[in-house]
Amino acid sequence: MKSAASDIYNRIKNNIRSVFKGSEFSIDLLLSGYFTNGHILLQDLPGTGKTTLAKALAMSVRSDFKRIQFTPDLLPTDITGVNIFKASDGEFRLQKGPVFTNILLADEINRTTSRTQSALLEAMEEKQVTIDGDVYPLDDDFFVIATLNPAELQGTYPLPESQIDRFSLRFTLGYLSKEEEKSLLYLKNPSKPLDGLEPCADREDINTVRKELENIRIDPDITDYIVEIVRRSREYKGVLIGASPRASIALMKLSKVIAVSENSDFVIPEYVKKLAPFVLGHRIILDQYMDDGELKQETIIENILRETPVPR
Repeated sequence: MKSAASDIYNRIKNNIRSVFKGSEFSIDLLLSGYFTNGHILLQDLPGTGKTTLAKALAMSVRSDFKRIQFTPDLLPTDITGVNIFKASDGEFRLQKGPVFTNILLADEINRTTSRTQSALLEAMEEKQVTIDGDVYPLDDDFFVIATLNPAELQGTYPLPESQIDRFSLRFTLGYLSKEEEKSLLYLKNPSKPLDGLEPCADREDINTVRKELENIRIDPDITDYIVEIVRRSREYKGVLIGASPRASIALMKLSKVIAVSENSDFVIPEYVKKLAPFVLGHRIILDQYMDDGELKQETIIENILRETPVPR
């Protein structure tokens, strides 16, 4: 019998699929991050559907959505907000920034300075922002989808490792296949694919899924498997810095969402293996003195997954 959580998950997924014509697994990765409050880093070219994917999620679950286009002149206060003096009543009032939302699309986050990038750190990790010494809590559902454009390096500011590690997942959408691109043309309004998209879930539904995640069983041999994979990423020859314990936590949580999507009440190794490349890839930093240009994070992860004994 299909569980309520699995039904809600697939209802949201199908709703997004009605407007997003890319990879189905991209939607699974997005929802895995959303249901575990694990922020997502999309490294992709313009026009691949990043904004459509983010907006479709927000519209499907009746959540507030805001987008920030990061530029070199963007200030931290443009993200968090600022106290403005109101002459009419003689006092300062907070003008909240776009970070006060449920789902935030941080577009081309590497196009702004490190100082402005760091304004998101506290929000992503602590779900709060500090403005003029006062702390303001963010919504429990605060969820960041940040994008990087890998094709252009001029005028960009690489994200520090401390901020990259706060993203549970990094993945790409890629261009559509020929058939997928053709199906996009058959939409009623291809330039505005979200027109007519209706919500299919509410806060109670989201809480139902998250509560079910607490009941998903993960056996000790599976947790050992997760930790062993992550630890091997730190010990692999040619790796300067491997994945942190955040990666182990993310792999465990995300695997539970895949279990819900499969209408299962326990995690199996295949879920871990499926997610590992997207959880570990951005957390592995290669040693430039040992790297001859042939060593790649993808290859390292493939080797680790092949060499790590799978629990039976």
